[in-house]
Amino acid sequence: MDDAFAELQLPESRVLIIITGGTICMQKSPDGLIPARGFLKAGLAPRPCFNDGSYPEPLETVIDDKGTRKAVQSLRTPISTYERRVRYCVLEFDKLLDSSSIDAIGWDQIAKTIYRNYQLFDGFVVLHGTDSLAYTCSALSFMLHNLGKPVILTGSQAPMMELQTDAQDNLLSSLIIAGHFMIPEVCLFFNFKLFRGNRTTKVSADDFQAFASPNLAPLATISSLRTNVQWDSVYRPTDVTPFSIQTKLDTAHVACLRIFPGMRPEMVDAVLRLEGLKGLILETFGAGNTPGGPDSAMTRILADAVKRGIVIVNVTQCLSGSVSALYAPATVLGRAGVVFGQDMTSEAALTKLAYLLALPDATPQEVAKRMSVSIRGELTETTRTHFEHPKRSGVLTPELSNLAALGYAVQKGNLQDTRDIIRASPRWLLNDADYNFNTPVHLAATGPSLEILGEFLAQGASVHVRNRSGHTPLFLAAAAGLQDHVEVLRDAGAHLHSDEMAQATARQHTAEEKQEGSAAVWAMVTG
Repeated sequence: MDDAFAELQLPESRVLIIITGGTICMQKSPDGLIPARGFLKAGLAPRPCFNDGSYPEPLETVIDDKGTRKAVQSLRTPISTYERRVRYCVLEFDKLLDSSSIDAIGWDQIAKTIYRNYQLFDGFVVLHGTDSLAYTCSALSFMLHNLGKPVILTGSQAPMMELQTDAQDNLLSSLIIAGHFMIPEVCLFFNFKLFRGNRTTKVSADDFQAFASPNLAPLATISSLRTNVQWDSVYRPTDVTPFSIQTKLDTAHVACLRIFPGMRPEMVDAVLRLEGLKGLILETFGAGNTPGGPDSAMTRILADAVKRGIVIVNVTQCLSGSVSALYAPATVLGRAGVVFGQDMTSEAALTKLAYLLALPDATPQEVAKRMSVSIRGELTETTRTHFEHPKRSGVLTPELSNLAALGYAVQKGNLQDTRDIIRASPRWLLNDADYNFNTPVHLAATGPSLEILGEFLAQGASVHVRNRSGHTPLFLAAAAGLQDHVEVLRDAGAHLHSDEMAQATARQHTAEEKQEGSAAVWAMVTG
């Protein structure tokens, strides 16, 4: 397949690489390794796997809350296994950080950068140091509301400029996944595995296999032939509202304390009486056990703190497993008002607690209640089956037959039939696509039933997938002049892709010149 034909198959994806610092972009200095600027020019441009040599036009990035745009150099990857190129650019933080220096202010900066540029890119890759990477992944998973695009954090154990390094594989794989797969999660990629970010923890200071996700299998793995995505494990937001962010996590008022044999209760009491403390993550033995019984000094201290309004969350010290009422000591803590953290990592529990405490009008009772409920897939829960890539054979599989039947039901506007087909299908169909790469949402965007479109969106179907012509469902709805459909899609966070904007604007101007009613619809999507 030649390049010209391949480019006709699918539009190129656009990915923004956000560089916060970390080992991956470090260079040697007299004082040791330090973060260095100019990563695109020094680290990526000379490498053929990151640069096909075409040197495309610059891409625009938004650099502040005023919407100021800056054109920056972009590069393009060679054609991937999936017959698509990924075009990307780099946004470096003004002050590059070692990951041990990251804090809530840095998390805000990352979240705001993604929010400002959300409509300009198909996905985001964040380069970050490994020491606090699991904390940042967990924090961002809670800060980014109704995320509809991939946000992948990665780093390396050795700098990109070193001869023997994991940096190239980690970054290239992250870039390919962000540009090819609409996984609407904050993820961590390391050593050929894509994890849900808020399920990860760092397990090695020097091995290339530095991270693990003990209680959840990887969302994707990289083989020599392809990227294998476990679509049934992907978490999808189901609130039909646009993407937004919550900043200013309350990290100054939470703490983490590890229980050990012979620990004096006064030590725990001293921590719980720190001025301004609102929440504590308690790392306990096994399935959630601490020394003492229901009338012990330790239990009384914890119960008194809960009564004072401090939220205490019980998580296990073990690498894998869950806190539960399996043993009496854990049950005693639960009766004292300590929240079962189930199988959350300490990193997820701490950042989730900080996030909930920072919400407007947060009360200890409401925070405690939400700590034991999954809000971003950070707890183990039963999930329905999702879409997987069909095998490319000449046989029409049952899954593809279901997709075709769903398309007919959408065209007829038969809501009950769509429900029956989705319920009967062994996999999740709503992000699957037909031969022209139209998903059921593309079809519903121009279909006769607004209720079907709304139901698909409420089930977590993506509004950002583009068809073979490069068009989003929003563009198709506007082209059909369906104002109500456009409004529903906009309410769900849909926006035109950068490649569609010029065509949409031209159609709006033409409609205005002809004084056609469709001008108002195009104005809705281009404004």
